[in-house]
Amino acid sequence: MVTQLPNKSLKPEEQLLQLPGYHPWSEFQKMKLLMADIAGVRVNYLDGVVEIMTIGENHEQIKSLLAILLALYFYEKKIDFIPIGSATREDPRQTVSFEPDESYYLGERKDHPDLAIEVTITSGSIRKLEKYQRLQIKEVWFWENNQIQIYYLESHLDNNQYQLINQSRLVPDLDINFLVSCVQLPNTVQAMATFIQSVRD
Repeated sequence: MVTQLPNKSLKPEEQLLQLPGYHPWSEFQKMKLLMADIAGVRVNYLDGVVEIMTIGENHEQIKSLLAILLALYFYEKKIDFIPIGSATREDPRQTVSFEPDESYYLGERKDHPDLAIEVTITSGSIRKLEKYQRLQIKEVWFWENNQIQIYYLESHLDNNQYQLINQSRLVPDLDINFLVSCVQLPNTVQAMATFIQSVRD
């Protein structure tokens, strides 16, 4: 039996499902293997909870344009970066496995990326920050309702808690609100031209 989290705003191809009950890590790995060749489906895991999400065009359009504009910004500002997209992040000791929409090493490679981006079209995702905290990913951006919320992992706090901040600590000169406005432009070329002109001014 599958429990579906309803969201009236979803298109038919965009669904978020949570499997009821506790699922051990070994069982989750078998599920993930069985679903590996199904396009547009992601499987997340946290503390025995399995979440299955289908990805629609709106989600992919937003995350792809964010990646394009960020790459332009890094290039123009000569910021050394390694884009690793939605490469799976997981650790059985931390009982966590998930795929960011976009992720980046800034500078050299590390155990996990410095920056991760998640585009949230569906609601109800399992403890969305907890999974990033388990792997100590420094900064996480969530796109939701046409705005970006930025969370920074404060290492001086107990248990390394995320704090909601107004401006990125990793790319402090980037105008986040302007980035959002460019993503929402109706034409991709226009979005790129508008964004790069602002970065160069």
